Amino acid sequence: MSAIVDRVERDVRRAVHRGRNGLRYAAGTSRPKIGATPKETVWQHHKAQLWRYRSDAVRHAPPVVIVHSLVSRSYVLDLYPGNSAIQFLLDEGFDVHLLDWGVADEAEADNTLATYARGYIPEALAALGGDVTLVGYCFGGVLTLLACAWQPELPVRNLALMATPVDFTGMESITALVREGRLEPDDLIDETGNVPPEAVENAFRLLKPTAEYSQYANLWQHLWNDQYMEGYQAMGQWTRDHVPFPGAAFRETVDTLVRGNGLMDGSLADLSKITMPVLNVLAERDHIVPLAAAEPIPRLVGSEDATELRLHAGHVGLVAGRSAAKVTLPGIAGWLAEHSD
Repeated sequence: MSAIVDRVERDVRRAVHRGRNGLRYAAGTSRPKIGATPKETVWQHHKAQLWRYRSDAVRHAPPVVIVHSLVSRSYVLDLYPGNSAIQFLLDEGFDVHLLDWGVADEAEADNTLATYARGYIPEALAALGGDVTLVGYCFGGVLTLLACAWQPELPVRNLALMATPVDFTGMESITALVREGRLEPDDLIDETGNVPPEAVENAFRLLKPTAEYSQYANLWQHLWNDQYMEGYQAMGQWTRDHVPFPGAAFRETVDTLVRGNGLMDGSLADLSKITMPVLNVLAERDHIVPLAAAEPIPRLVGSEDATELRLHAGHVGLVAGRSAAKVTLPGIAGWLAEHSD
């Protein structure tokens, strides 16, 4: 009998919390504070900024510089207190920096891949005045590969890549329309000269067309849980918060990477010129950069120390989510520590 009473009381409490959280969610009054880890800007060129996160507990060198993607907001790496890859790395004793590209507008429409890989990345690294460990996430990993292959003299002691595509034939589900010529790059570019964020968001949504419905089902089931709601709202905000893709870089991506597969045949960059230690982090449940797209990295680079780390996570789950600090980030931090002073 007591078990029945306890269950009724639990269900009543959850119903009350569900109603309260539902009202807060609908009103938008309980959004978590995103990107809250204290930082300062140590370099800037146009909209690109290099941030250094404050820490009094640095015990590893060289500094870690994370290069984010061009098409999403970098705060996914510093989502909210208690769910932050940045804070995790700080707690592990790393001197953490993040290269953020800002929000492209007409001024960035003519930016090419070289603008970032030959221009911004080398300039940002030079501002630090010494060796770094470079970490590229998603398309940020593509930019770091190009930067290191085009300029082997860069002061990069170690290179870590997370969910980074190199074989674009392995990304058929998201690239098929432009690969096959059914959609041309200029069909997606708007009056600003860039690919608008809603086009980027729609492309990702098509990869999992039923995901939104399952998310709402999970939301209802966990609406009573304050901790779940905090994570749901932060992640939901990020997934709807894409940024424009600079038009010239998009055209080049389609021509040289998607259609030309220029990292696999070396026509865009000879990755064998990359000789520093390399870590290739694969997300086994990645629906954006499937395993086939990211797997070839160790055999393409010229490093004698090229390591693969497969983690049971999705594309975003590598750096954010309930299991990141327990499952994925420790493995990444372990490699970084082994290759640091």
